[in-house]
Amino acid sequence: MRSVPFRTSPPPACPIRTFTPWPSHSRLNTVKAIATLILTAACVVLAAPPAAIADPNELPDMGSPAEAMLSMQDEYQIGRMIVRGLRDSDQILEDPEVTEYIQSLGYRLSSQATDGSQRFNFFMAKENTINAFALPGGFIGVNAGLLLETKNESELAGVVAHEIAHVTQRHIARSIAAQSKSSLVSTAAMLAAILIGAAAGGGGDAAMAGVAAAQSLAIQQQISFTRSNESEADRVGLGILASAGFDPNGMPAFFETMSRHAGGRDINIPEMLRTHPVTSGRIAETKERAVQLSVDPQPDSMSYALMRERLRVLSTPTGEDPREYYAAVIGNEPDATPAQVYGRGLALMMAGEPAQAVPIFQRLLKAEPSITQYHTALGQAQLLANQGDASLATLKRARELFPRNVSVTIRYAESLMRLGDARRAHEILLDLFNTVPPTPEQARLTALAANAAGDVADSYFYMSEYHLMSGDLPLAMNQLQLALAVPKISEVQRARFEARLEEVQQALPKRVARQRQMEESRRRFD
Repeated sequence: MRSVPFRTSPPPACPIRTFTPWPSHSRLNTVKAIATLILTAACVVLAAPPAAIADPNELPDMGSPAEAMLSMQDEYQIGRMIVRGLRDSDQILEDPEVTEYIQSLGYRLSSQATDGSQRFNFFMAKENTINAFALPGGFIGVNAGLLLETKNESELAGVVAHEIAHVTQRHIARSIAAQSKSSLVSTAAMLAAILIGAAAGGGGDAAMAGVAAAQSLAIQQQISFTRSNESEADRVGLGILASAGFDPNGMPAFFETMSRHAGGRDINIPEMLRTHPVTSGRIAETKERAVQLSVDPQPDSMSYALMRERLRVLSTPTGEDPREYYAAVIGNEPDATPAQVYGRGLALMMAGEPAQAVPIFQRLLKAEPSITQYHTALGQAQLLANQGDASLATLKRARELFPRNVSVTIRYAESLMRLGDARRAHEILLDLFNTVPPTPEQARLTALAANAAGDVADSYFYMSEYHLMSGDLPLAMNQLQLALAVPKISEVQRARFEARLEEVQQALPKRVARQRQMEESRRRFD
């Protein structure tokens, strides 16, 4: 679908992120298909006879085969393109609290990785199936269903550490160097388009979707990591896990959970087992390695327990009522954990009863005022219950207690925009994102705030940043040109817009040159 320029007319209201469930098994199980096939965008192998072997003495020194075939910058561009496709098809969970948690967990682990030159990006996928996946360029996705399947934070961290190890060991590039016979960029674009087309479903695309689904099992056999890669990722991941202060036994413990899922019919086997096969030998080996690591693990964070309940509510299948789960599980509130009470409050919000959720969050906040999620939940519930002044007071106080906290600032900005103070929302978002790099969705929210505040030129500028983060350089240039065309912009704005436009214009031919180099490297390996 073609992107369109950012509209200058102010939106009628800020799109508050409410609790909307996603279907868990519809549209060909969209994210399930994407998660299983996601590595094909860089690793699909086209059957062909091996090239003739030349005299080694006549070959130039090209360095590492993985680097010659696919540089880290090339990996990043491909991974960013895939994530952009996932975001455009609404497969990424854009929830400030969940995003902040999974990024915090991911950065805690990746900071212990030995490869300091590798950048990482972590996100949560809207899917109830059990899976996690590493994309080219350090993009790591975790399905909501996987987090819900874990019993403690070390199990979740073990899976993320394993995926981080796949990235730091450059398994994707190494697989391509060994096997690939096709253009990486064109292959990534083609498969991303097929998968996103399957996600759209219906009409004339049904046949295309059916073909993609029918071919999935055949393709995944070609892209699954080798046993040696899996063993290496386990070994390196365990070291990362232990260094970050988690219990290394969390990794083999979750492997055992996955192994129990392997019983029964093949169609019920989690997708993670297809691309990350678990054997008794692998479990035994990771257990042995975990015992050798002397670690005094830190207790689970409160955020882990709260995000489990948040995802439980957000992932409630259409037609089901999350209140029923909490009524059956926790009974009387005094017998419940704080996380379960938090989940019950979210369930009431999702069911259209935010006024009943307000006193629940007030009690939680009074008991534990240091928990940011209680502040944001209360502020959101008050806003949805038409208690606008109370919502602003709650979130303003939270921002004073937790300055530049991402989820607190975003919820405060949303309340301000909904209640007609877009200029103040714009100010606090700028204050945050001048210090903390925003996600694409957060950059887009800043553009909406600027636009609603009447700062049209700045709204174009922030939309250009949104497109840059998504990898769409031509559309980013378009937005900057629109910003420069706005009448009566200041000299400071003009200088900033022109400098950014020049950077993008210089980057565009470099990207084309990198693509040509990738093609040349491929031909040299053919």
